[in-house]
Amino acid sequence: MIFSEFKGQSVFVTGAASGIGYAQARAFLQQGAHVFGFDIQQGEMPNLQNDFPGRFQFGLGSISVQQDVELAARVAGEIDILLNTAGVLDGYLTSLETDEALWNRIMNTNVKGMYFVTNAILPQMLERKGGVIINMASIAGLVAGGGGAAYTASKHAVIGYTKQLSHDYVRMGIRVNALAPGAIETPMNAADFAGDGEMAKWVAEQTPAGRWAQAEEIGNVTLFLASKAADYMHGTVLPIDGGWIVK
Repeated sequence: MIFSEFKGQSVFVTGAASGIGYAQARAFLQQGAHVFGFDIQQGEMPNLQNDFPGRFQFGLGSISVQQDVELAARVAGEIDILLNTAGVLDGYLTSLETDEALWNRIMNTNVKGMYFVTNAILPQMLERKGGVIINMASIAGLVAGGGGAAYTASKHAVIGYTKQLSHDYVRMGIRVNALAPGAIETPMNAADFAGDGEMAKWVAEQTPAGRWAQAEEIGNVTLFLASKAADYMHGTVLPIDGGWIVK
C-alpha cells in the first residue's frame, strides 16, 4: 500500500507508545511522513526513533493534562494530520460497579483529552485552511457490549464530538472522521488473552470474521481515511470490526 502524498507531511499521534497508535505512527513513517508521538509512557516509541532517524520524535505526558498537551503541540510544530488515538478501558464494569474515580479517569482521557489535543492543534490547521483529524471511536460508540458503562459512554461522546467538529469546520478546510475498531489484539486488551485465553477465544467466535484484527490493519485503514482518496468523507464513523455490528 503506497500513499506517496504523505511524504513530508507532519502527523501528530496520541497513544503512540503501543497498540494502534504505534501501528499508525509506523504506517505513516513508512510512507515518508514526519511523525510526532505523544504518550504517557515511552513504550516502543524509541524503536520508531531508531528505525526512522530524523523523522520521528516524541513527547511524554498525559492528554488529560492541558499543560502537557500544549507543550507537546509547541514542540511538534506545524501539523497536517492529527490522530487522536489514546484511550483507556474500564474493565467492562456496569454503572453500579463504576465509582466516580473510574468514571472521571475514562472521561478525562477518552473525551476531555481528545478535546485538549484537538484544540491545541486545530488553530494552526485553520490558519492554513487545511488539515485532517481522525478520532479513535470504537464499536462501543455504536452498540452496547463493547465496554462498560463509562467506556461506552465515552466512545459515544467521541462520535458526537467527531460529527460536531466536522459540521463546524468542514468549510474551513478541515476534514474530520472517526474509526470504530472492534476486536484488535493490542496490549490494551492483554487481559482477554490472559490464562487460557477463553475470553479472547469467545470474542473471536462471536466476531463474524472469526478472528481478532492486528493493529497494523487499523494503521492501513487510517492511511486511506487520511488520504485524498477519502476527501469526500466528512463526519464518518468507519467500523473496522470483522462484521461485529452487523449481527
